Amino acid sequence: MIRRPGLPDDPRAAVAEPTPSCPVEIALAALRGRWTTLVVRELLRGERTFTELAQALPALSDKVLSDRLAQLARSGVLVRDRRPGWPPRTSYRLTPQGHRLGPVLQALWDWGAEGMAAPISD
Repeated sequence: MIRRPGLPDDPRAAVAEPTPSCPVEIALAALRGRWTTLVVRELLRGERTFTELAQALPALSDKVLSDRLAQLARSGVLVRDRRPGWPPRTSYRLTPQGHRLGPVLQALWDWGAEGMAAPISD
């Protein structure tokens, strides 16, 4: 059997509507929301504190950054490491699963960059 990109040979792919157990839906849910991909990009560069992330993305409000970090933690993309002391220091780093988003984001970038060069027609 010839495998075609985008057409997985997996019974979960033979559905007539999106399901929460679909691997594509799981990936899209992990990356949902504006700013999420930029937060992941910053964490692909290495472990960061909240302040470092806020400085790297100055137009991002603290509330939205906090929401995105919580969402990514729930999705298993990052881990939050709180160290005792005063003041307590909290840092964020990608899990191995989170690091696997690097090539995904690169593929999305490449696809979007190619689409920008080609005129969109109906």
